[in-house]
Amino acid sequence: MTPHLAATLGWLALALQAALGLLCAWHALLTKRDPRSALAWIGIVLLLPLGGPLLYFIFGVNRIRTRHRRLRRFPLPLEFGYEQPDDAGMTDPAPGAMPEGPIARASARISHRACLPGSHIERLHNGDQAYPAMIEAIRSAERYVYLSTYIFGASGAARDIIDALKAAQRRGVTVCVLIDGLGQWYTLARAAPALREGGVRVARFLPLRLWPPSVHVNMRNHRKILVVDGEIAFTGGMNIADYHVLGDGSRRGVIDLHLRLRGPVVSQIEAVFAEDWRFATGQALPEPAPPGGMAGEAACRVITDGPNEDLDRLALVLLAAVSAAQRRIIIMTPYFLPGRELLGALQAAALRGVDVRILLPGKNNLPYVHWATRNQLWELLQHGVQVRYQPPPFVHSKCLLVDEDYAQVGSANLDPRSLRLNFELNVEVFDPAFNAALSADFESAWAPARPVTLQEISQRGLAERTRDAFCWLFSPYL
Repeated sequence: MTPHLAATLGWLALALQAALGLLCAWHALLTKRDPRSALAWIGIVLLLPLGGPLLYFIFGVNRIRTRHRRLRRFPLPLEFGYEQPDDAGMTDPAPGAMPEGPIARASARISHRACLPGSHIERLHNGDQAYPAMIEAIRSAERYVYLSTYIFGASGAARDIIDALKAAQRRGVTVCVLIDGLGQWYTLARAAPALREGGVRVARFLPLRLWPPSVHVNMRNHRKILVVDGEIAFTGGMNIADYHVLGDGSRRGVIDLHLRLRGPVVSQIEAVFAEDWRFATGQALPEPAPPGGMAGEAACRVITDGPNEDLDRLALVLLAAVSAAQRRIIIMTPYFLPGRELLGALQAAALRGVDVRILLPGKNNLPYVHWATRNQLWELLQHGVQVRYQPPPFVHSKCLLVDEDYAQVGSANLDPRSLRLNFELNVEVFDPAFNAALSADFESAWAPARPVTLQEISQRGLAERTRDAFCWLFSPYL
């Protein structure tokens, strides 16, 4: 190669790097809602040749269309347009939405789903209660079983669920299992091979692979869904893994909450699974049957959230619920990194006399999330919000209670990953009886928990405060 040719190629490489950096910077400028995020990404792509655009391609582009004309498994990496749905305007759902009230009205317009009366809900604590109930439902299946989970192990109690799914497939039931493409690697023993051996249809949601290219590291399907024959559904925060079984009193397991539901809301949960299955496989499942008859007294609605058309819907519903609270707000979550809007709404609620209580795990399975949270707690404590730490074992349960008639349970945590990057599913429940039962569960966990004081947070050492603040810097991706 002549010196002249080498110099020409060098200049062409520099021009290509500059063009790629400018293109990514332009994309960030036009699509990011938060100016801090836009500025950070612009700096990264311009200051780090090649590496910056590559990081932006993997972590910075979070637009996925799962419905309408734009349904595709591998969207173009740089699609210009705001991070908003095609039908971004908040419109009223179908007539007949129940019940009335400011939270119900706001949620209806945000979610585009009706709140259906007549569902029956049961609380299932840990795998000790949830897994036997799920197995019983699978064994009773006559037509189909749809299951979606983030983590699916293949040992202990998880093996029993695998065996039940395989047995259902053998007797002619249609069994479809959707496992997250990243979550599947969280356990050494994986369920997918064992399920495929039994003829079960298994799909992975956005698996990581070089070809065809799929590098959506952040966009994970965190939903937990089991639907049997359109008659019964399970959802909540529980993965399928042996550590959720705490029958031996182990302090190393994971406490969690799941729901068993019957009635009209089951059709909404099934529709979410069908949409995810079509996105992952390109195959359409039969249309869910219309909402069934009355099974209980609860009015329920499914709230979905994700980096697609549903972006920010759950965050908006949470803000509406907190802002409408008159007497109390109760939050239990394993990961608590609220954005400025939700943080301000909680502060304002406490200042106007609402009893705001937040229950967090005292020892988190993700220490860096715990440290980042401690960097924010003083802003709540100084305005009268009560915070307590639960003793081990680690509590993975997620619920929100507002006043005496509104509750929300599901897969979403109160952190940016859940509210901006993951595909999540929560069920909101308008029912005083369910609210009272969930409140009793909360009070039993609140009583032995250790109060966190403003003095404790203020007296952290310089090294501890530095560590907490450093982790907090990365809170959008923790």
